[in-house]
Amino acid sequence: MGLPGIDFPGVGCGLAVLKDGKLLLCRRLKAPESGYWNIVGGKVDHLELSSDGARREAEEESGLSIRSLDFLCISEQIIAADQQHWVSLIYVTDDFSGEPQLTEPDKLSDIGWYALDCLPQPLSRFAQDAVAALKARRA
Repeated sequence: MGLPGIDFPGVGCGLAVLKDGKLLLCRRLKAPESGYWNIVGGKVDHLELSSDGARREAEEESGLSIRSLDFLCISEQIIAADQQHWVSLIYVTDDFSGEPQLTEPDKLSDIGWYALDCLPQPLSRFAQDAVAALKARRA
């Protein structure tokens, strides 16, 4: 059968969560892109809509309750170092409740709000594409 992202291109999803002009980012502990800062997200499960996957992943990784979201952009990444290939649908929201918490310390080491003009480095390809789309929407 094989593994998505490794044996064939995987389908990912992500959510750019915004509050007061700041973006929620978390630092990854595992491949792909271990040590990189990323928006919340992950893989889309079989027979799951990508928007539902983005909401699920965001809630699992941050503890927030997501009320609504809108499509933001598509990101495609080939990560040679990890031998992975992902096509991801990225969404955006500022409609949520709760405060972010580090709910998956086995997968993420840090979580917090960052101004779009003062982001931690390195940023994952996924996060870079989301930030570029967010900045384009503001222009």
